[in-house]
Amino acid sequence: MTSNAPRRAVLTAALAAAAATATATATAQSASAAPASGARPAAPGAAAKPAQAGSAAPDDAPVDYHGWTSLPDWLFGTHHGTLPLPGRRPGVVFGRATGTFDYADPHTGTTATWETATWTSPVRHIPHPSTELISSWNAHTPGGTWIQIELLGTYTDGTATPAYIMGRWTAGDGPEDIRRTSVDDQTDGKSSIWTDTFSIDDATAGPLLASYRLRLTLLRKPGSHLTPTVWRLGAMASNIPDRYTVPASVPGAGAGVELPVPRYSQNIHAGQYPQYDNGGEAWCSPTSSTMNIEYWGRGPTAADMAWVDPSYADPQVDQGARYTYDYQYEGCGNWPFNAAYAATYRDMQGVITRLHSLNDVERLVKAGIPVITSQSFLASELDGAGYGTSGHLMCLAGFTPEGDVVSNDPASDSDDAVRNIYKRSQFETIWLRTKRINATGGVSSGTGGVCYLYFPAQPSPGQRRALASVGVV
Repeated sequence: MTSNAPRRAVLTAALAAAAATATATATAQSASAAPASGARPAAPGAAAKPAQAGSAAPDDAPVDYHGWTSLPDWLFGTHHGTLPLPGRRPGVVFGRATGTFDYADPHTGTTATWETATWTSPVRHIPHPSTELISSWNAHTPGGTWIQIELLGTYTDGTATPAYIMGRWTAGDGPEDIRRTSVDDQTDGKSSIWTDTFSIDDATAGPLLASYRLRLTLLRKPGSHLTPTVWRLGAMASNIPDRYTVPASVPGAGAGVELPVPRYSQNIHAGQYPQYDNGGEAWCSPTSSTMNIEYWGRGPTAADMAWVDPSYADPQVDQGARYTYDYQYEGCGNWPFNAAYAATYRDMQGVITRLHSLNDVERLVKAGIPVITSQSFLASELDGAGYGTSGHLMCLAGFTPEGDVVSNDPASDSDDAVRNIYKRSQFETIWLRTKRINATGGVSSGTGGVCYLYFPAQPSPGQRRALASVGVV
């Protein structure tokens, strides 16, 4: 597996380049940021299309999110030492240890034995064979406990994938904890794991993903009575066609709606805590997550943030960076880790999925749900941004009456400058495309509409309808 550096957010170079070339249109068209958090490397073996490949309608992009979250969900599947937990927020917990696992943590150098119990989901038959899958989860992990999520897939040729590890996760980073991590170098010659994404190596030649199960392993120290609690486990499987542009959607229900999402700049944190992906210039993902979490009235306490230098503004952003950090990827842009972090706050849920158009975002915004999107672009492709990036997260707070995007863009010089308005047609293309021409004239990948959705554990009826309209239940 190649270096994961292409997904890391280093916007400082981009902003400097954009400023230096702002008056030179031709140069600005080729300006591009250093890689940023949320960027994705091209899938191995993916064939590059020529630039004139045209566009594909978003409706031609099958997306299937499926989650296990209700008590009936947890009753089904295969329990091996786990128990369903009834109540206002059903989940799954340790019942009894059924095995042990010796884990050599590559990030601490510590080897320890852990008790284990597992729950394996029923088979999910994907409505359309898929080229990618991203899992996400919501859990509580007391100190000295953690969880592992594995993908057990079946290809369209009937053969099985390996048991792919989609993440080893714990909320904390204390001396009793492992370090949350993705796992590199997982492949079988048909598919590979790219940080947090299962990807078919060559969608034009190889078999696709037809179905899957998710295996959840709960781990704790031997003899402990503590247990992780997992409230939601799910995955988004998709088959997004190669596309350089998408047809612009017509403004709809969300036109003129803007939510009061707090505004935080990542750039004012430049140089802070460089052990977390070189500091604030790379923190677009946790900064966007922080804005969204605080919109819902949640966030870290003063005691939680006591470790942050008191001279730093907006310490909650530093908190987000620390607790979304993926020690293998060496960045804060692991998509499921951000959703899991959001769900560590009281009665919050977090999901990673793909949307089809800005009309989906409008329905969510109208219901009171902001959306965090991942996109990449040249400086010339998004008027008003003033920079280019190979991957960047923003929090969409609403739409102008004309339907343009109101974005809380963390790549801003101050909190006051975070609110930006971007042209609808430009934004829709840079977010939904899967292929793009990069600064050197080559072909790079795009996210195909990836987003983070954070919402309460008990959404309102209107919010439930909006979430159901985009396939999240």
